[in-house]
Amino acid sequence: MSAVKACYEVTEKLFQLVIHPPADRDEAVAAIEELLEKRQALLAGIQPPFKEEEQRLGREMVERNAVIDSQLRKLKEAIQKDMQGLTKKKDSVNKYVNPYASMQLDGVFYDKKN
Repeated sequence: MSAVKACYEVTEKLFQLVIHPPADRDEAVAAIEELLEKRQALLAGIQPPFKEEEQRLGREMVERNAVIDSQLRKLKEAIQKDMQGLTKKKDSVNKYVNPYASMQLDGVFYDKKN
């Protein structure tokens, strides 16, 4: 099997995974990382000249890669949003447990009478 066809198959698996992700996000991220590593290794082995079928597969890979990139960006944004929510939740719990820990002393005015 040619390197282009093998890379296309991995890209297709990755495409299907990001379009229909499993319910467990950690599982999805692990599977995505594994497929990206495989594809990266296969991309290094692709060398011209290409046959007509390999050129067609290459064009399809480029089209699918655009969709994969957008889906991965959405996944990254969702993870970042969850992390920010957890940080806010942690801060609010800490403020509830010890409300005087975060008192600010700036803005204090001292009046000196001469």
